[in-house]
Amino acid sequence: MARERRPVRRRAAAVAAVLGGCLLAAAGTAPPAGAHSPEHTGAHDGHGRAAAYVALGDSYASGPGIPAQVDAGCARSDHNYPSLVAAERRASRFTDVSCGGATTAEMWRAQGGNPPQLDALDRHTGLVTVQIGGNDVGFGSIIDTCARVAAQDPAGNPCERAYRTSGHDGLALAVLRTAPKVDRVLRAVRARAPHARVLVVGYPALLPDDGSGCFPQVPFAAKDFPYLRDTEKRLNRMLRLVAGVNRAEYVDTYGPTAGHDMCQAPADRWIEPLRPAAPAAPAHPNARGEEAMAQAVLGRLERGHGRG
Repeated sequence: MARERRPVRRRAAAVAAVLGGCLLAAAGTAPPAGAHSPEHTGAHDGHGRAAAYVALGDSYASGPGIPAQVDAGCARSDHNYPSLVAAERRASRFTDVSCGGATTAEMWRAQGGNPPQLDALDRHTGLVTVQIGGNDVGFGSIIDTCARVAAQDPAGNPCERAYRTSGHDGLALAVLRTAPKVDRVLRAVRARAPHARVLVVGYPALLPDDGSGCFPQVPFAAKDFPYLRDTEKRLNRMLRLVAGVNRAEYVDTYGPTAGHDMCQAPADRWIEPLRPAAPAAPAHPNARGEEAMAQAVLGRLERGHGRG
């Protein structure tokens, strides 16, 4: 029995270390020293092509509103970053099951007409991208809450205060509670696609990295902008650390999109504000944002196996 318990204990300790790391700092630091480089080498078929590429994820992967929409139920575009990566890598088989509104639970359960996302994987899968966790943390409800309370104190931080009524940062706790869910997803990916190269894709820069605001374009109170920026960075840090625990690679999309957030002018932004000017969902990447994320994924693939 002791031998059977050791792997469970080791994983529990590793995930606990991830949770502790999420409390220490925002995204951008190195993964834990114990994170191992990926050892799987099934990303190519010997001719430079991705042997079989499966894309898992939520709306940031599916590309809602971006022409052309090929799956109305999942708000999936044929110009989302998975499609762009598949075309560039000349994937011999490409399956995109990313779906708007997906949480980690939709990896195992159907979402409308979209089957459980993990069902797309098999032993022949050579490449997997996973972008999940934002809806578990509550992206949609966070935006609604922060916009609703902004009028209470336009120069202050009413949204942050709303999430701290219990004496703790509710959004930081939401990120912590999402970590074991993402861990479970990545373990399931490994079990179903044991030879695949697995990339965990982080979320792009939604708000200005310098903490400045842009009311009324984005209707949040002034001091809530840095709070929400830090929350997203904390989420990305968690994804990076959980990827490391699972011998997956992390793809940073925050850095490449910084300066192109939803506060920027239409010509410069890759993330649309709550009233989009370009074809995209509110607070989501437009076509240029999906292209930027595709380039980040392709850059990670070109660098070869290693830590994100």
